[in-house]
Amino acid sequence: MTRWESYLVSAAKVINAYKGELPLHHFLKAFFKQHPQMGSRDRRWISQLVYHYFRLGWWKKDMEVSERLLLGTFLSEQKPNDLLAQLQPAWNEQIAAPLSEKLQLSGAGELTAEQLFPFTDELSAGIDANGFALSYLNQPHFFLRIRNNKQDKVQAILKQANIAYELSENRTTLALPNGTKIEELIPDKSWYEIQDASSQQTGLLFKPARGQRWWDCCAASGGKSILLKDQEPNVQLLVSDVRRSILENLQQRFAAAGVKNYEARVADLTNPAFPGTMGNVKFDGIILDAPCSGSGTWGRTPESLAFFKKEEIQRYQDLQKRIADNVIHFVKPGGVLIYITCSVFKKENEEVVEFIEANSDLRREEGGVIPGYGSGADTMFAVRFRRVG
Repeated sequence: MTRWESYLVSAAKVINAYKGELPLHHFLKAFFKQHPQMGSRDRRWISQLVYHYFRLGWWKKDMEVSERLLLGTFLSEQKPNDLLAQLQPAWNEQIAAPLSEKLQLSGAGELTAEQLFPFTDELSAGIDANGFALSYLNQPHFFLRIRNNKQDKVQAILKQANIAYELSENRTTLALPNGTKIEELIPDKSWYEIQDASSQQTGLLFKPARGQRWWDCCAASGGKSILLKDQEPNVQLLVSDVRRSILENLQQRFAAAGVKNYEARVADLTNPAFPGTMGNVKFDGIILDAPCSGSGTWGRTPESLAFFKKEEIQRYQDLQKRIADNVIHFVKPGGVLIYITCSVFKKENEEVVEFIEANSDLRREEGGVIPGYGSGADTMFAVRFRRVG
């Protein structure tokens, strides 16, 4: 058996054993721990094969695993590689061809959006189903947000390390090759934040002013709060999340980013009794980055699509409505609410917007879908409301 055939065998073992309970990268880490004889090159190839398998979504699910591994590699890669050169040389020669030609050459037949992503009828308005679904065949980029006017220094380091990059027109968003060891290149984390381009774009809706009081109510690791503080360091900031361990991680990230002067508290926003714990406080701005399906980020975790059930969309909407109902009344008159998801489903997006307007005097000002599938980024949804009452 050749090395390349052994990679197919190992990747098939991973796929047959994986049931979706853990994120795939955690499962792979455990698998490789059980096989310490595999070197870094082996681990890289096997991981890549497994991810290519899941990039085919729901299409060709009945295909034999090794065939699907090769097909996924052919359709997802754009540069010749040693594996296809050994096992499918004709495909390797046409690796840079358009998708339609690859499908014809491979004999795989038609590939439609619905075959790959069977939930197209649930998509938010404005999302191109074909463009979004086919983007699964390409791994999204690795993005940085440059902070503290360090663009020139960051670019100089990348050039010295001979790492290709793309800098946006606003000179703050930087796209890098996946796998770039940025922490080793730039150990000072006050220079940048690892943050998807679409996530960065949500910050255009914040528009904070000096001295305002803001609340990031589902703060998670704090990326949106750091973005807010970078726009206006002198906001009074409250961050909250459901578990103390989450906030401990946030506090470590804040310390590395140099973010100070904030308040943190544990809060279960789904508890009907929660509003009574807040007193009479009101906020100029609330960021509600709601728990969601994460469907707009599945290009990074394509295994999520393979194990997703349609009924979960409604469960997430119910959760988002409960949280929204508990926080929207803490927006002061004239204040704003920023509702954000990394979902592509209208039940989590437009229908929650309708719920918020129907149950408060908050009115939508701007925002909507942030389509990242044409630029190697996540697809998100963000809307800015203002309280008119």
